[in-house]
Amino acid sequence: MRLGSHTLPNAFFVAPMAGVTDRPFRMLCRRLGAGHAVSEMVTSRRELWNSLKTSRRADHAGEPGPIAVQIAGVEPGEMADAARYNIDRGAEIIDINMGCPAKKVCNRWAGSALMKDEPLALRIVEAVVAACAPRGVPVTLKMRTGWSATHRDGPHGGRNALPLARAAEAAGVAMVTVHGRTREMGYGGVAEHETVAAIKAALRIPVVANGDIDSPARALEVLRATGADAVMIGRAAMGRPWIFRDVLHLQQHGRLPPPPATRDVQRWLTEHLHDHYALHGEYSGVRSARKHIGWAVQSLPGGEAFRQAMNRLESCEAQVAAVSAYFDALAERHARLPVGRSEEGPPEQGRPEQEHEEMLP
Repeated sequence: MRLGSHTLPNAFFVAPMAGVTDRPFRMLCRRLGAGHAVSEMVTSRRELWNSLKTSRRADHAGEPGPIAVQIAGVEPGEMADAARYNIDRGAEIIDINMGCPAKKVCNRWAGSALMKDEPLALRIVEAVVAACAPRGVPVTLKMRTGWSATHRDGPHGGRNALPLARAAEAAGVAMVTVHGRTREMGYGGVAEHETVAAIKAALRIPVVANGDIDSPARALEVLRATGADAVMIGRAAMGRPWIFRDVLHLQQHGRLPPPPATRDVQRWLTEHLHDHYALHGEYSGVRSARKHIGWAVQSLPGGEAFRQAMNRLESCEAQVAAVSAYFDALAERHARLPVGRSEEGPPEQGRPEQEHEEMLP
């Protein structure tokens, strides 16, 4: 797949997840096979660009390209300025957030709430494309199937992804990702991909399917059923970023690879932790790393007891030492990870997409 001047190596992408897909996690997923990675949502509000949270999200030091940054907001001029700001800081692809369902975002008419105001949504797309085109930066769009399955206001009702996707393509968007739920569904219920298939049939640009892709087998099933150009994997990558390696192996060889070596998982997690601390600092880094460690040991022998003990640690050094000791003991008993995580559903510890950027306009 090509996006502007960029060629993406495969059809398996890691989804942007607030509080999860920071630079260290994106880089880890890319090393383990992800073909594309989009940043956490960055606010379009200029007064927040210098905040610690936003500055960390705009930090791409050492990240391999193409660097894709997702922006969110409600005012076309601000969104255009946010695109230029992030391009100046290394962004090579700009992604527009029209898919976040969180109340904190939607109450400000950003995220998936924009789908309820189609003229405003299109003005934002046009403004961002106009800002990016002179710099040779492609614009992508992440959306839901609509605002509501039962909503009837507006020319296309509540499930209006298809007309919006057509309008976005006409405005110059280079790729559309569709999460198979409406905004009113949040992350409940079951994602449907019939809408993705309809959009793929109608558009000439690449279309990506997202939602409930929780295993390598499901990823290939959704690709086949929708005809989509790629799938975007979110929660299923939390704690098991090697899912991208697994799905590539399944696609190429028709079977899953063996579970990863326990020592490899230990090395991947330890390297990720050091990168995480370097970005977030010791105080914030130790606290935000707890969820990544918890996801990694979930369902492993003694994992829950270890997670509870680890959550009481207050230093990077103590956290890394505890992780090393846990995996040392595990590796003595199991050369390969004892749980076939790549065949399970996503972790159950919360919905990362509900942790969101500073209050949007």
